[in-house]
Amino acid sequence: MKLLKYIILFLLINFGALAIGSWLMDNGPQTDWYLNLNKAPWTPPGWVFGAAWTTIMICFSIYMAYLYKLISNASILVLFSLQFVLNVIWNYIFFNQHFVGLGLTVILMLTAVVGIFAFSFMHKMKWKTALVLPYFIWLCIATSLNGYILFNN
Repeated sequence: MKLLKYIILFLLINFGALAIGSWLMDNGPQTDWYLNLNKAPWTPPGWVFGAAWTTIMICFSIYMAYLYKLISNASILVLFSLQFVLNVIWNYIFFNQHFVGLGLTVILMLTAVVGIFAFSFMHKMKWKTALVLPYFIWLCIATSLNGYILFNN
């Protein structure tokens, strides 16, 4: 029962992050600024982003619930909080403020933090590490998209 409570808690927090990030980007993907950028040829259609983030946050919430149940210490919460902040502020920095270079720095840091989740706890989490891989892989793709925009606009 404790695991289910953690899953629900992390679902609420993670989907809260998506909601805050969406609010902070202020319709960014539909603005003239974004629509007129030279984007990478591998940029997925808009609907993919919603489907991807929903899947990612469900998987990451389950992962975090297992990890926190296994290792419930402050360092896990600090790392999770850092991930939360970086995830939320990237939307504001990139879409709202159009700071593409700073956005790339933030998304690189976010990718590193999620990489720490994936690789530092692999020996303890075993097969459950697969739950954080969609997040890590998506961030690698998103980082390449951000980088392409930085270097081609």
